[in-house]
Amino acid sequence: MLPLDERIERTERLLRRLEEDEPLLALRLADLGAEHRQSAKFFAAQVMAETRAELQKLMERKSSDFDLFLPAPAD
Repeated sequence: MLPLDERIERTERLLRRLEEDEPLLALRLADLGAEHRQSAKFFAAQVMAETRAELQKLMERKSSDFDLFLPAPAD
């Protein structure tokens, strides 16, 4: 299993590549029919949404792991 920081880096890299590819995706889809174009755009949006959700989950996990190591006042 990959360390959490590496998973975060990979997820950020994937999201960045997907976002950078949006204009090129539009060009690649231009020759398709409206239904296929819409389907491909919907799929790409789903992948980006899932990637953002995964990144958010990983960041929250990292934050909660960090909180475990903070000193707490004694009772």
